[in-house]
Amino acid sequence: MNKKTALITGANRGIGKAIAKKLIRKGIQVIGTATTQDGANIISNYLKENGFGCVLNLNDTDSITEKINEIYKKKYSIDILINNAGIKEDNLLINMKAKEWDKVININLTSIFHLTKSVIRSMIKKRKGRIITIGSIISCIGNKGQTNYSASKSGLIGFHKSLALEIASKGITVNIVAPGFIKTDFTDQLNIIQYQKYLSEIPMKRLGCAQEVADAVIFLASEKASYITGHTLHVNGGMYMI
Repeated sequence: MNKKTALITGANRGIGKAIAKKLIRKGIQVIGTATTQDGANIISNYLKENGFGCVLNLNDTDSITEKINEIYKKKYSIDILINNAGIKEDNLLINMKAKEWDKVININLTSIFHLTKSVIRSMIKKRKGRIITIGSIISCIGNKGQTNYSASKSGLIGFHKSLALEIASKGITVNIVAPGFIKTDFTDQLNIIQYQKYLSEIPMKRLGCAQEVADAVIFLASEKASYITGHTLHVNGGMYMI
Protein backbone atom coordinates (compact mmCIF):
# COMPACT_ATOMS: atom_id res chain seq x y z
CA MET A 1 0.00 0.00 0.00
CA ASN A 2 1.31 3.43 -0.91
CA LYS A 3 -0.34 5.47 1.82
CA LYS A 4 1.54 5.94 5.06
CA THR A 5 0.12 4.05 8.01
CA ALA A 6 0.16 5.08 11.66
CA LEU A 7 -0.41 2.68 14.55
CA ILE A 8 -1.95 4.43 17.57
CA THR A 9 -2.57 2.70 20.90
CA GLY A 10 -5.58 3.80 22.92
CA ALA A 11 -7.27 5.44 19.93
CA ASN A 12 -10.88 4.94 21.00
CA ARG A 13 -11.11 8.20 22.98
CA GLY A 14 -9.33 11.29 24.26
CA ILE A 15 -5.89 12.21 22.94
CA GLY A 16 -5.54 9.05 20.86
CA LYS A 17 -8.78 9.72 19.03
CA ALA A 18 -7.84 13.37 18.44
CA ILE A 19 -4.48 12.29 16.96
CA ALA A 20 -6.13 9.72 14.70
CA LYS A 21 -8.64 12.22 13.32
CA LYS A 22 -5.91 14.74 12.53
CA LEU A 23 -3.76 12.10 10.84
CA ILE A 24 -6.50 10.94 8.49
CA ARG A 25 -7.07 14.55 7.47
CA LYS A 26 -3.39 14.51 6.42
CA GLY A 27 -4.05 11.48 4.21
CA ILE A 28 -2.47 8.97 6.58
CA GLN A 29 -4.36 5.75 7.26
CA VAL A 30 -4.67 4.71 10.88
CA ILE A 31 -4.70 1.44 12.75
CA GLY A 32 -6.03 2.19 16.23
CA THR A 33 -5.96 -0.14 19.20
CA ALA A 34 -8.24 -0.51 22.20
CA THR A 35 -8.43 -2.98 25.07
CA THR A 36 -11.93 -4.21 24.18
CA GLN A 37 -13.85 -5.08 21.04
CA ASP A 38 -16.33 -2.29 21.80
CA GLY A 39 -13.42 0.15 21.82
CA ALA A 40 -12.08 -1.26 18.56
CA ASN A 41 -15.53 -0.87 16.99
CA ILE A 42 -15.62 2.80 18.04
CA ILE A 43 -12.30 3.34 16.25
CA SER A 44 -13.43 1.57 13.07
CA ASN A 45 -16.67 3.57 13.04
CA TYR A 46 -15.01 6.99 13.10
CA LEU A 47 -12.12 6.03 10.82
CA LYS A 48 -14.48 4.59 8.18
CA GLU A 49 -12.44 3.88 5.03
CA ASN A 50 -9.33 5.53 6.51
CA GLY A 51 -8.29 2.59 8.68
CA PHE A 52 -9.60 0.24 11.33
CA GLY A 53 -9.60 -0.55 15.02
CA CYS A 54 -8.33 -3.72 16.68
CA VAL A 55 -8.03 -5.19 20.16
CA LEU A 56 -4.60 -5.14 21.81
CA ASN A 57 -3.74 -6.16 25.36
CA LEU A 58 -0.65 -4.16 26.26
CA ASN A 59 -0.24 -6.21 29.43
CA ASP A 60 0.39 -9.35 27.36
CA THR A 61 3.82 -9.41 25.71
CA ASP A 62 2.96 -12.26 23.34
CA SER A 63 -0.19 -10.53 22.10
CA ILE A 64 1.80 -7.40 21.19
CA THR A 65 4.17 -9.33 18.95
CA GLU A 66 1.32 -11.37 17.46
CA LYS A 67 -0.72 -8.27 16.64
CA ILE A 68 2.19 -6.52 14.90
CA ASN A 69 2.94 -9.65 12.88
CA GLU A 70 -0.74 -9.90 11.95
CA ILE A 71 -0.71 -6.30 10.70
CA TYR A 72 2.39 -6.94 8.57
CA LYS A 73 0.84 -10.11 7.12
CA LYS A 74 -2.06 -7.96 5.91
CA LYS A 75 0.53 -5.95 3.95
CA TYR A 76 0.26 -2.82 6.07
CA SER A 77 3.43 -0.85 6.69
CA ILE A 78 3.76 0.87 10.06
CA ASP A 79 5.45 4.15 9.18
CA ILE A 80 4.45 6.01 12.34
CA LEU A 81 4.16 4.45 15.81
CA ILE A 82 2.27 6.51 18.36
CA ASN A 83 2.39 5.08 21.88
CA ASN A 84 -0.57 6.83 23.44
CA ALA A 85 -2.21 4.29 25.76
CA GLY A 86 -1.42 4.52 29.44
CA ILE A 87 -2.94 3.96 32.86
CA LYS A 88 -2.82 5.27 36.41
CA GLU A 89 -3.07 3.30 39.66
CA ASP A 90 -2.55 6.11 42.18
CA ASN A 91 -1.60 5.49 45.78
CA LEU A 92 0.88 6.78 48.34
CA LEU A 93 4.00 4.63 48.25
CA ILE A 94 3.49 3.47 51.82
CA ASN A 95 0.13 2.01 50.77
CA MET A 96 0.97 0.98 47.23
CA LYS A 97 0.53 -2.68 46.39
CA ALA A 98 3.08 -4.46 44.24
CA LYS A 99 0.39 -5.17 41.63
CA GLU A 100 -0.35 -1.43 41.37
CA TRP A 101 3.32 -0.78 40.69
CA ASP A 102 3.72 -3.67 38.25
CA LYS A 103 0.60 -2.91 36.20
CA VAL A 104 1.54 0.73 35.61
CA ILE A 105 5.17 -0.07 34.76
CA ASN A 106 4.11 -2.91 32.43
CA ILE A 107 1.60 -0.88 30.43
CA ASN A 108 3.21 2.58 30.50
CA LEU A 109 6.82 1.52 29.99
CA THR A 110 7.43 -2.16 29.23
CA SER A 111 4.76 -2.34 26.51
CA ILE A 112 6.50 0.53 24.70
CA PHE A 113 9.68 -1.57 24.60
CA HIS A 114 7.83 -4.50 23.02
CA LEU A 115 5.81 -2.40 20.57
CA THR A 116 8.79 -0.37 19.43
CA LYS A 117 11.01 -3.41 19.06
CA SER A 118 8.31 -5.07 16.96
CA VAL A 119 8.21 -2.24 14.39
CA ILE A 120 11.76 -0.94 14.43
CA ARG A 121 13.32 -3.51 12.08
CA SER A 122 10.87 -2.64 9.29
CA MET A 123 11.54 1.09 9.75
CA ILE A 124 15.29 0.51 9.58
CA LYS A 125 14.91 -1.40 6.31
CA LYS A 126 12.96 1.53 4.83
CA ARG A 127 15.35 4.03 6.46
CA LYS A 128 12.38 6.10 7.48
CA GLY A 129 9.97 6.25 10.40
CA ARG A 130 8.51 8.16 13.30
CA ILE A 131 8.19 6.94 16.89
CA ILE A 132 6.22 9.28 19.13
CA THR A 133 5.13 8.54 22.68
CA ILE A 134 2.76 10.41 24.95
CA GLY A 135 4.62 11.10 28.17
CA SER A 136 3.61 13.41 31.01
CA ILE A 137 4.66 16.54 32.85
CA ILE A 138 4.75 14.29 35.94
CA SER A 139 7.95 12.70 34.63
CA CYS A 140 9.69 16.03 35.28
CA ILE A 141 7.94 17.47 38.33
CA GLY A 142 6.65 14.39 40.20
CA ASN A 143 3.34 14.15 42.02
CA LYS A 144 2.21 12.81 45.38
CA GLY A 145 0.58 9.41 45.12
CA GLN A 146 2.07 8.71 41.70
CA THR A 147 5.49 7.16 42.27
CA ASN A 148 4.59 4.32 39.89
CA TYR A 149 3.19 6.60 37.19
CA SER A 150 6.07 9.08 37.51
CA ALA A 151 8.64 6.27 37.33
CA SER A 152 7.02 4.84 34.21
CA LYS A 153 6.90 8.20 32.42
CA SER A 154 10.42 9.16 33.54
CA GLY A 155 11.70 5.84 32.22
CA LEU A 156 10.31 6.71 28.80
CA ILE A 157 12.63 9.73 28.57
CA GLY A 158 15.78 7.64 29.00
CA PHE A 159 14.45 4.96 26.65
CA HIS A 160 13.67 7.46 23.90
CA LYS A 161 16.96 9.35 24.18
CA SER A 162 18.96 6.12 23.94
CA LEU A 163 16.88 4.74 21.07
CA ALA A 164 17.14 8.07 19.23
CA LEU A 165 20.94 7.75 19.33
CA GLU A 166 20.81 4.15 18.10
CA ILE A 167 18.71 4.84 15.00
CA ALA A 168 19.34 8.51 14.16
CA SER A 169 21.46 7.56 11.15
CA LYS A 170 18.62 5.35 9.83
CA GLY A 171 16.27 8.25 9.12
CA ILE A 172 14.02 7.46 12.10
CA THR A 173 13.10 10.04 14.72
CA VAL A 174 12.13 9.20 18.30
CA ASN A 175 10.34 11.80 20.41
CA ILE A 176 7.99 12.33 23.34
CA VAL A 177 5.04 14.70 23.73
CA ALA A 178 4.53 15.46 27.42
CA PRO A 179 1.09 16.93 28.21
CA GLY A 180 0.35 18.97 31.29
CA PHE A 181 -3.15 19.29 32.69
CA ILE A 182 -5.46 18.37 29.80
CA LYS A 183 -9.26 18.30 29.78
CA THR A 184 -10.24 14.62 29.89
CA ASP A 185 -12.78 12.31 31.52
CA PHE A 186 -10.74 12.66 34.72
CA THR A 187 -11.03 16.44 34.87
CA ASP A 188 -14.79 16.23 34.29
CA GLN A 189 -15.06 14.38 37.61
CA LEU A 190 -13.35 17.13 39.65
CA ASN A 191 -15.35 19.33 41.99
CA ILE A 192 -14.97 23.11 41.79
CA ILE A 193 -12.39 23.26 44.61
CA GLN A 194 -10.19 20.60 43.00
CA TYR A 195 -10.58 22.21 39.59
CA GLN A 196 -9.54 25.65 40.90
CA LYS A 197 -6.51 24.15 42.66
CA TYR A 198 -5.19 22.63 39.44
CA LEU A 199 -6.03 25.76 37.48
CA SER A 200 -4.04 27.93 39.90
CA GLU A 201 -0.88 25.99 38.97
CA ILE A 202 -1.20 26.75 35.26
CA PRO A 203 0.27 30.13 34.16
CA MET A 204 -2.07 30.26 31.14
CA LYS A 205 -5.04 29.86 33.54
CA ARG A 206 -6.80 27.25 31.45
CA LEU A 207 -6.69 23.54 30.80
CA GLY A 208 -5.23 22.21 27.59
CA CYS A 209 -7.33 20.18 25.19
CA ALA A 210 -6.69 16.90 23.41
CA GLN A 211 -6.47 18.68 20.05
CA GLU A 212 -3.52 20.78 21.27
CA VAL A 213 -1.61 17.64 22.26
CA ALA A 214 -2.55 16.07 18.92
CA ASP A 215 -1.19 19.11 17.06
CA ALA A 216 2.22 18.55 18.68
CA VAL A 217 2.16 14.89 17.64
CA ILE A 218 1.18 15.78 14.07
CA PHE A 219 4.13 18.18 13.88
CA LEU A 220 6.61 15.56 15.10
CA ALA A 221 5.16 13.05 12.62
CA SER A 222 5.62 15.45 9.71
CA GLU A 223 8.60 16.19 7.48
CA LYS A 224 8.86 19.56 9.21
CA ALA A 225 10.26 17.74 12.24
CA SER A 226 12.78 15.64 10.32
CA TYR A 227 15.74 17.13 12.25
CA ILE A 228 14.22 16.67 15.72
CA THR A 229 14.95 13.49 17.67
CA GLY A 230 15.47 12.46 21.28
CA HIS A 231 13.35 15.42 22.34
CA THR A 232 10.53 15.85 24.85
CA LEU A 233 8.03 18.44 23.65
CA HIS A 234 6.09 19.89 26.59
CA VAL A 235 2.47 20.97 26.09
CA ASN A 236 1.50 22.31 29.49
CA GLY A 237 0.49 25.98 29.43
CA GLY A 238 3.68 26.99 31.27
CA MET A 239 3.42 24.61 34.25
CA TYR A 240 6.93 23.32 33.53
CA MET A 241 9.66 25.02 31.52
CA ILE A 242 13.01 23.52 30.57
